[in-house]
Amino acid sequence: MLTSMQVPGGLNWLDLGTPDPDAAVVFYAGVFGWDFRSAGPEAGGYGFLQKDGRTLAGLGPLTEEGASSAWTVYFRTVDADATAKAVEQAGGSVRVPPAEVFTAGRMAGFTDPTGAEFAVWEPRDMDGLEIVNEPGSVSWIELYTTDAAVAKDFYRTVLSWDTRDMPMSGDIVYTIAGAAGGGEQSMHGGLMQLPQENLDAGSTSEWHPYFETEDCDATVVRAQELGGTVIIPPADAEGVGRFAMLLDPFGAPFAVITSATA
Repeated sequence: MLTSMQVPGGLNWLDLGTPDPDAAVVFYAGVFGWDFRSAGPEAGGYGFLQKDGRTLAGLGPLTEEGASSAWTVYFRTVDADATAKAVEQAGGSVRVPPAEVFTAGRMAGFTDPTGAEFAVWEPRDMDGLEIVNEPGSVSWIELYTTDAAVAKDFYRTVLSWDTRDMPMSGDIVYTIAGAAGGGEQSMHGGLMQLPQENLDAGSTSEWHPYFETEDCDATVVRAQELGGTVIIPPADAEGVGRFAMLLDPFGAPFAVITSATA
């Protein structure tokens, strides 16, 4: 679960870009019970996904040419411009240059050297997510990457992450990432090399969120009934919990998990 929040390099925002915001709101409201609050007419259709009045993510229409529906993870920075320079120096690219978001803060969008898209948030009036680790909110993020070694070096350089490798079955290695200086108790996500069969099938690097749920299997059934597609059916991970991965009706990947400690 997330233990590295609202600190430099840690996860502090999450949003969904979708070709049909109204239909996406209906889908996720049916799956997780979320409400949607518009950010106002000047926000271009962007708004806040909430549960019990607390913000757990953002949602808005696709704004980049050629973009497909996806969840974007944002990491906190104290200087979006400096982070943009660090991204380029480390082999990544600036997809959305640093810009003001009214008085809320500054954001920028990037692509890492393996092709995964992510963003950073420099808070001002709006600090970040108001709810995590509770049912219906994000409790983990994960990167599937075409080159784990390159990705680890990049994020350690750009966001000063601490990482540690956890060998799994066979030759699979799962890397845990957390904000600098937090030690083993500082965690916000995982990173894993895509298997060769996935690479051969054309899989590309991507970040995706895990949303906590009280019943993984029931949530998967509900998502399917509302038009979602199961990529990985519910499975148990010892000491972690029961999880599954899905696509929403517009193709955005996300996962659900009933954490062992939840």
